[in-house]
Amino acid sequence: MSNQGVKKGATLNQRLQSLIQQLGEAIHESVAESPQIAGVVQDIRKQGFDVLLMLEATIGLNEVEEEPAGATGDERGEPFSPQDVSFLRSLRIAVEDGAGE
Repeated sequence: MSNQGVKKGATLNQRLQSLIQQLGEAIHESVAESPQIAGVVQDIRKQGFDVLLMLEATIGLNEVEEEPAGATGDERGEPFSPQDVSFLRSLRIAVEDGAGE
């Protein structure tokens, strides 16, 4: 890979890291500002308990493969696109061999 390719990949990687961080912050703000969550926490405190809320988020990324414009799995004679197959397998759903590949 040329130096230019390395720089482009590093810039993309930094941009992606920044976007993932922004997503994490947006999730945190959504939870922190939720009136429903605040109400439940307040009700728990009224029962005499302190509340420590820790959430873990797993963010998975799959690079989207380029397909010819307008092409779908059905147009290729396949029920699922490669991205569909990857998603289904990530959910531990078995997919017939050759589907979407």
